[in-house]
Amino acid sequence: MKRNHLALGIAATVVAACAGMTTAEKDYSPEALAMLKASFKERGQAKLDRLDQDDMQRMCSQYQGKALPKDVSDRLEKEQQALIKYPADGKYLGDFKSGERIAQSGQGKQFNDNPANPSGANCYACHQLSKAELSFGTIGPPLYNFGKIRGYTPEMQKYAYSKVYNSQAFAACSNMPRFGHSAILTEAQIKDVVALLMDPQSPVNK
Repeated sequence: MKRNHLALGIAATVVAACAGMTTAEKDYSPEALAMLKASFKERGQAKLDRLDQDDMQRMCSQYQGKALPKDVSDRLEKEQQALIKYPADGKYLGDFKSGERIAQSGQGKQFNDNPANPSGANCYACHQLSKAELSFGTIGPPLYNFGKIRGYTPEMQKYAYSKVYNSQAFAACSNMPRFGHSAILTEAQIKDVVALLMDPQSPVNK
């Protein structure tokens, strides 16, 4: 999964650099992207289509290193919110113990991973979640006491599900993966991660 993010980051940097040119300069972005794709080889489940950007990613590349205008961020977030698929049963909480295992796992989507096996979310790479975990990243905000602070309401459960499913729906150009939209996690896995955040018995809320 980290290799995929690195590849997308390189692609975004190349496109952003080209997007910053003045109108008097030639736009080399098509050639740059062609060279980028030529330098990557498909291997296992890692296909070249991972270098293709959707509209959201292209816009974020265009504004890389610059603040998004409010009208642009509002539009992007509204478009991403429309892409969220909510559970048909209307339930957002799964098993927080399974959610902890998913949060700890960084497996999945890499060329050497078995695509038949479930992916992890690798949450601890960016967030502090439980008091007992001593090793965690700080790219994302701390999530310790997430439900305890925000409340265990159905509305907050839905928000947590939405945020995990598609982070861009609430923070355009966020660094957080779109776990549901990008099919990194299944619906059941997202429910388990939401339970980790929202269940009062979860270590996150102790």
